[in-house]
Amino acid sequence: MAGVQTLFAGLDPGLRRETAVNVQSPVQPDTWTVAGRTFTSRLIVGTGKYKSLEENAAAVEASGAEIVTVAVRRVNISDPNQPMLTDHIDPKKVMYLPNTAGCFTAEDAIRTLRLAREAGGWNLVKLEVLGEAKTLYPDMRETLRATETLVKEGFEPMVYCVDDPIAAKQLEEAGAVAIMPLGAPIGSGLGIQNRVTIRLIVEGAGVPVLVDAGVGTASDAAEAMELGCDGVLMNTAIALARDPILMAQAMRDGVRAGRAAFLAGRMPRKLHASASSPLEGVIGT
Repeated sequence: MAGVQTLFAGLDPGLRRETAVNVQSPVQPDTWTVAGRTFTSRLIVGTGKYKSLEENAAAVEASGAEIVTVAVRRVNISDPNQPMLTDHIDPKKVMYLPNTAGCFTAEDAIRTLRLAREAGGWNLVKLEVLGEAKTLYPDMRETLRATETLVKEGFEPMVYCVDDPIAAKQLEEAGAVAIMPLGAPIGSGLGIQNRVTIRLIVEGAGVPVLVDAGVGTASDAAEAMELGCDGVLMNTAIALARDPILMAQAMRDGVRAGRAAFLAGRMPRKLHASASSPLEGVIGT
């Protein structure tokens, strides 16, 4: 029953009691682990594009996230003379994951993460090296090069990449501690465009797989989890929603529902109808 309580924590109490009677999760409790760190929430949220740091903090709280990404180049985490994210989101309660948003070369990304480690001691980081500004697609040659260097320097990179099973395996072999394929272009809100390749990455990976980029609403998050992903990372989908706090709650519940559906195992797809109730013994037959 502990797994049920974990999966459905935060739901309306009446719904939670009703659900717990009929559902048993095979995982007790349902956690995931990356680079030796274990988490209960499978939702990672960003810290950009919000109207204020207060709104950002409220959205993180509503989402139940235990990890937030921090763009080292854009978010103040070290200058006490300017508004600081740490004054609103406590790094003792929520783990900070420095990322290299805005970097277009391996050298820039490596330098950015070296600075992050000097500032906060972080080794677990998110690496993204972009190819160009229009699509914000990752440059996989530079990404792989940066991954190899960072691993040699003792970093534990969670790596943003294209939704390509071969590229994903190359990153894992280079030492990436998590693979983070895009669902669609960053900030597009289009949802997962290539279900097959995401599923192939999941099946072939020996490290956690998290969909990163492209999620627009809760059903997209649920879909990622139903494909067997270990988690979902998002920023724009929450920050630019009409009501970011409510959307954060929706995303929390979408991730939980998708994970529960994956664990439960969906029914087989069929071409023809199948009666919900057996016909044997029905009056008149």
